[in-house]
Amino acid sequence: MINDPSTNRISDDTLKGQVAELLSERAEILETNKLLAYAPYDYQRSFHGAKDQTAKHARQRMLMAANKVGKTFCGAAEMSYHLTGLYPEWWEGIKFDRATLAWAAGNTAYNTRDIVQAELLGEPGDPEDFGKGAIPKELIVRTDRSPGIPNGLSAVIVKHVSGKHSKLFFKAYEQGKQAWMGKAVDVCWLDEEPPQDIYSQTLRATLKTGGITYMTFTPESGVTDVVSQFMNELRPGQALFQATWNDAKHLSEEIKDEILAALPPHEREMRSKGIPILGSGLVFPVPEDQIITPSFSIPTHWARIAAIDFGWDHPTAVVWLAHDRDNDCVYVVDAYRVSAATPVVHAQAIKDRGSWIPVAWPHDGMQADKGSGTPLAAQYRRLGVEMLGKHFENPEGGLSIEPGIMEMLQRLQSGRLKVFNHLDQFLQEYRQYHRQDGKIIKKNDDLMSAARYAIQSLRYARTLSFEPRPEFAIGAQEWQPFETQLAS
Repeated sequence: MINDPSTNRISDDTLKGQVAELLSERAEILETNKLLAYAPYDYQRSFHGAKDQTAKHARQRMLMAANKVGKTFCGAAEMSYHLTGLYPEWWEGIKFDRATLAWAAGNTAYNTRDIVQAELLGEPGDPEDFGKGAIPKELIVRTDRSPGIPNGLSAVIVKHVSGKHSKLFFKAYEQGKQAWMGKAVDVCWLDEEPPQDIYSQTLRATLKTGGITYMTFTPESGVTDVVSQFMNELRPGQALFQATWNDAKHLSEEIKDEILAALPPHEREMRSKGIPILGSGLVFPVPEDQIITPSFSIPTHWARIAAIDFGWDHPTAVVWLAHDRDNDCVYVVDAYRVSAATPVVHAQAIKDRGSWIPVAWPHDGMQADKGSGTPLAAQYRRLGVEMLGKHFENPEGGLSIEPGIMEMLQRLQSGRLKVFNHLDQFLQEYRQYHRQDGKIIKKNDDLMSAARYAIQSLRYARTLSFEPRPEFAIGAQEWQPFETQLAS
């Protein structure tokens, strides 16, 4: 058979056309099914329950995060999973094996349309963008218009893998709690912080079904009742998650600097770290980026000290410090915080980090354990922990909190107290540690308390090995009494 070059050229052109068509179809599939490309950051996976044991079973979750980190799409993606039943392989959070009834809401009807509806279904009012949100386009069965809200929707019906239909209603806090009464629902997504009465209604609505309520927002209103509950009075079934700009890899340093420069100073911590403006103010109003430092190998001649804050329902917390005595600079080099574990567990964790390091402990370590009748400090000592001989006291005496707070603050402000940048639990407490009406809020402060004990106990810090000071300089003649020197 004669090879016709013109036929080959046509085949090539046809192949190119087929490739172009396939690429176009692929782009369309990705645009109309964003979940295929959803590769959640670590904080998002934790929030969804894939990396956090607490979140796996928590029916009330709060994601209090910085701006621009992807928190709203995180909420939209989860709603899509619950509506469709198309959970990814990595999903370990709460699942529904049936079609669901759900609510999604924002502050106002317009905010709900422009943010929540847009993330789920695509840009409102743009026919070409419809179906380019978190809910796959091919599974959108029907939408219902919202009267009085241009391009706004009141509900959407979604096909579930069971063959049944899930239904999502769009709501707004401004409607008032009466508009939230009556229904029993499976899932509530609140994008933006809700008022307490609205939040209470969502809990009532999910009570009958055993459903879930989750929130995604930047804390622009400070410490409200809802925020305070999760920050200071976390209860069983609740979980708090936070995310800063450092948790969002898509934000370059240039973008961060540009946004920060445009923000007023009092908003920078809230916008970049998701830290609410707290009550009467932060206990330590020193920016986090001024105190963190990359971890490094600790010189052997630096003195070491640790301190423990005992707990059970609230965590037992331990902090380890290294003291550069030449420069009088203290480094928080490790931190440990675990709830509902026995002294045997905590003692092993302490010894694993250096059984020779002395451990300061508070006055309640003298209280006898109900089971054994032995004081807590004595139990740890018997387990091989190098507990100091006496309970914590400030260098000048007494147990007052304020001297230790002032010492820590002065060191932070002068650059003489640094924190290794991988200590996420410590930094989380640091961000939340605040006063209300002049008084320090004694909630979620376990590592802060342990750090204060350790800072105020630096006089007991020691190095790994201690060698007696020589009686004479190395290489010099052995010392002799003056009379002996004269006789010789």
